[in-house]
Amino acid sequence: MNKEPIDLLKKATIVNELGLHARAAAKIVNLAAKANQKIWIIKDNERIDASSIIDILTLGYTKGTLITLAAENKTDIDILNNIIILVENGFGE
Repeated sequence: MNKEPIDLLKKATIVNELGLHARAAAKIVNLAAKANQKIWIIKDNERIDASSIIDILTLGYTKGTLITLAAENKTDIDILNNIIILVENGFGE
């Protein structure tokens, strides 16, 4: 993995009962798509593009899964923080 500055890496735990399902993944994709550069979701040394619903869904994140989110560009820190808030609030469900 690249050596991103620590403020461009954030951790969150999936808290909603249904895990990271299609509707929740779509909310992440919508936010990540607004970034100037890539937002990544990292789990167990596997890094996926947060703007790809297919990539997110193939990993099958369940309740209790700890994920790391990373931004390639410091200008996207607000988007990164908004995704963390979304995850920590159970995707509003």
